[in-house]
Amino acid sequence: MKERFETFTILINRISRNIRKIKNQEMMEYGLRSVHISCLYYLYIEKGVIAATLCERCEEDKATISRALDFLETNGYLTCEAKCTKRYKSPLMLTDKGIEVGKKIADKINRVLDQVRSCLTEDERVAFYRSLSVISESLENVSKNSGK
Repeated sequence: MKERFETFTILINRISRNIRKIKNQEMMEYGLRSVHISCLYYLYIEKGVIAATLCERCEEDKATISRALDFLETNGYLTCEAKCTKRYKSPLMLTDKGIEVGKKIADKINRVLDQVRSCLTEDERVAFYRSLSVISESLENVSKNSGK
């Protein structure tokens, strides 16, 4: 049991660390951090996303996304056409600079996924993602019920 726990946590941490490392290496020239990259990616693939949606997609809290969006807007990557009274619910649009970097991010993500996909059959990939979903949901349930 102990070995299974160690293997699981080590592999999950290694995957997470490698994803962050890839993000940081690719975006060093732009001075962007991991959360900025996630925001730009989702803004690139889903036009007119609002901050609340980015919180869900990026799995980040409102304050983190708000700081990231402020940085991206200040540095010319996005604009917010605040039609709503609350900026949090206003559509966010990438500028030309944001589109250029968003495309670079999306292209890199596609290359990484293609490389990973080449190591698995389609059935293995489907099973892998199904297993990750089950593990994620199970751990979320455990964390919600922890301490009760």
